[in-house]
Parts: sequence; C-alpha cells; structure tokens
Amino acid sequence: MSEKKFVEEITPMDEDFARWYTDICKKAELIEYTSVKGCMVLRPYGCSIWENIQKLLDARFKELGHENVYMPLFISESLLQKEKDHVKGFAPEVAWITHGGGEKLEEKLCVRPTSETLFCEHYANIIHSYRDLPKLYNQWVSVVRWEKTTRPFLRTREFWWQEGHTIHAAAEEAMAETEGMLDVYAKFCENQLAIPVIKGRKTESDKFAGAEATYAIEALMHDGKALQAGTSHYFGDGFAKAFEITYTNKDNQKAYPFQTSWGVSTRLIGGIIMTHGDNRGLVLPPAVAPIQAVIIPIAQHKAGVLEKCAELKEKLSAFRVKLDDSENSAGWKFSEYEMKGVPVRIELGPRDIEAGGCVMVTRHDGNKETVSLDDIENALERKLNEVRDGLYAKALANREKRTYACRSMDEISDCLAKNGDGFVKAMWCGDEECENKVKEQTGVSSRCIPKEQERIDDVCVCCGKKAEYMLYWGKAY
Repeated sequence: MSEKKFVEEITPMDEDFARWYTDICKKAELIEYTSVKGCMVLRPYGCSIWENIQKLLDARFKELGHENVYMPLFISESLLQKEKDHVKGFAPEVAWITHGGGEKLEEKLCVRPTSETLFCEHYANIIHSYRDLPKLYNQWVSVVRWEKTTRPFLRTREFWWQEGHTIHAAAEEAMAETEGMLDVYAKFCENQLAIPVIKGRKTESDKFAGAEATYAIEALMHDGKALQAGTSHYFGDGFAKAFEITYTNKDNQKAYPFQTSWGVSTRLIGGIIMTHGDNRGLVLPPAVAPIQAVIIPIAQHKAGVLEKCAELKEKLSAFRVKLDDSENSAGWKFSEYEMKGVPVRIELGPRDIEAGGCVMVTRHDGNKETVSLDDIENALERKLNEVRDGLYAKALANREKRTYACRSMDEISDCLAKNGDGFVKAMWCGDEECENKVKEQTGVSSRCIPKEQERIDDVCVCCGKKAEYMLYWGKAY
C-alpha cells in the first residue's frame, strides 16, 4: 500500500468533519463497532490511550487523598427513586433489567448510568460520627446510558469513566473540593492533553440532575463546536437528606453532611482527535501517546542498521519507544505512524550511523532535525516538549480565532454565518426564558458562566434588560 493511497483513505476534514472523525477512529485502530448499536470495542491502541489518561489522573487523585472503591453495576428501582430530581434527569437514558435467569424480577434493576445513589446508600451505612468524615472516594468503571444518537467516544451507550464522590462535614469544604477538582481537570487537559479549556459554572437549566451547582471545562474543537470535557458537581446536603445520611457532630448534635461528585470519561479521547488531528490522521499529545517515538530503520537490510536501531531503543528505555523492524517499506511505515499520531519519528540509516546522528521528525508540524546519537535522550525529551507546546499553541490559536463577542442575537447569527461555528461571548440577564430563546433563534446553547467575567455590554443579548453575567455560548457535541 503506497503512502498516497493510505492517506487518501481518510476523508478530508473540510469536506466532511463527521466522516473524517469516524475514519480516524477506525483507521488509527482505536475502536471497532459491534452488533449492539452504540457499543464499541476499545481496541489495544485506544485502550492504551485511556490507560495513560487513567494512570496520570489516578496518581493526582491519590496525591490529594482520594481512595479508589468499586460500586455495584446494578441499582434497584426503589433506590434510584429516592432523589426525585436525580431520577427525573436520568430517566430517558436508563437501561432496565426486568428478568434474571429466565424469571421476572420482583423489582426492576437499572444498569448504572452514574453512581450517586449507590454511594449514598453506602455512606448511610458507614458514616455515624464527625470522625468518619470526610470520605474522598473515586471509582474507574463503565456506565450505561441509552443514547439515541451515538458516535465513538463522544456518545456511546456504554463508556468508561472515573467518577469521584466525596462527603464532608462542612459546606465550605465540599465547595472547595468541587472547585479544586475542576482545577485538576483543567490543568490536566491543558498540560497533558494540550487542550485549552474554559472553566465555569453551568446555568441552572443545564446543571446535573440533583446538584445545587455544576461546574465544567469547555473545549473548542477544530470545527468550532464545543465539547464539555469534564464536570464537577456540588450537591449540598440534598442527597444526604433524601438518603437519611446523618452523623453526630462535635457538639453531639445530629447533622447532615455535604457531597460532591466529579468525572471525566473516554470522551477525552474524542476531544484529542478533534482538537489535534489532521488529514493525515491522529495527532497525539506525548503524555498519553501509547508510542512516544518510533524508530524507523532506513535501508535496514544493510549490515549494522538493525543492531544500531536496537541499541538506540535500549538507550531510550525511559520513554515509550517502538522499533519497527518489519519488512514493510520505510514509506509505508512513515504513513502508518503518522496515521497513529506518534509524536516523534526517528530515522536511522547507514549514513546517519556513519555521521553519529539520526533524523527526528515531529508529527504535528513535520519539522525535521538531525541530532547527535550521543545526546539522544535529551534531544527526544526536548522534541516531546516541543510537540506538546506546539499542539497547545495551535489549539489556542484556533479557539481565539473562533471566539466572537456579540451584543445581539442578530449579531450572533450573522457572525456564525459569516465566520463559522465557535464560542460566542454574550451578556445574559440570568433568565432561563432568555437562555432558551437564544438557543431557539441562533442555534447556540449556553456552555458556561466563566469565573473570569468580562463586561461586553450592560444589557442582556436577548431581552435588553440589565445583564448579570457574561456567558459562553456555542454549538456542542
């Protein structure tokens, strides 16, 4: 297969972005479809990306004092019904089990769409005194939500995620946890995934079912659509009251604790694809790339080439490095690892060996540089940092180019029609009716109320009354 033919198998993103995205997921061997709609096989390469995300985040969670637990897959209908707003919010997406072993169950069970109710049941059993608080828990599991429209990583009926659940004696402590974990997600996306994000609070109509407040990080994809990359929720004591979770405080009085939950999912892999990918395939940030550098032997049939390549791989053992010594042509290998988004390609042939160097090529910009074999470890570390910085700068430039400040709904519509999709910054009075009207008339929905507020105008973009917030709007995945 020639390099030209290999690249042509990807639909150009400017021609059909959705098809381009699906082509990347398949051709880079991230996923495979199954006979059940909306359920996918996470293939080894895709699974390795998720494992790297999990390893980095899990280490950070534990540094902050969180412990991993595991809750059951099934939730009884009566347990799910205990928090009315919560069950109402998830009802359309719940998968129900009515039979077991051929017999009808006395009570229906749902396959967990999220685990708040399970954690609450557990907390009610183990929390009795202020000495039992706080509990800082997290779990890495899959959940099921019966989505009607599905797309790999972005919306699937079963997906992998982590869900943190914490419970505290003081509301201030729970709120600090909520905001602190949002910061953890934001820093991870920006520093490890090279994806710039907007941090903010969701509107009342868009908050998590049962939460007092929901905070989110929003990223802008290459096509100008927004992606909610992570959320953190403050529950107050609402769940505690619904599930009768009480403890004896220091004054020997019964009190209700305060809860949080927060999570990210395999949706982050979709965000990586749509933020960094190009028409040659996947482009991966080094922190989560299964292969950080691939060594391609040039004229590998010649004496000493493969041996020197193996020696080089051993020298770079501190990194995730692959040596491709297969019989495929060098050109085929170049296309293969470009498709897979490997951050750095190392080319080593007879002339390079004679000169005591090798050629390093960075995937995101195609830049080639000859480096000394004597300094190869430092050179690779420098190149991986260049890739991360280059990816972030490119993504940030795309976001800035596609962020528009608008003062009326007509301006929103005209701006998007002229410039294409993107983030819209506009003032809002805080009325849900205006929020809905903006969406109906312009097609953009509220994304978040950023912590850092700007005063674009004094009046609401919809009704003309006094504005309370600057809000980010956009079309979203």
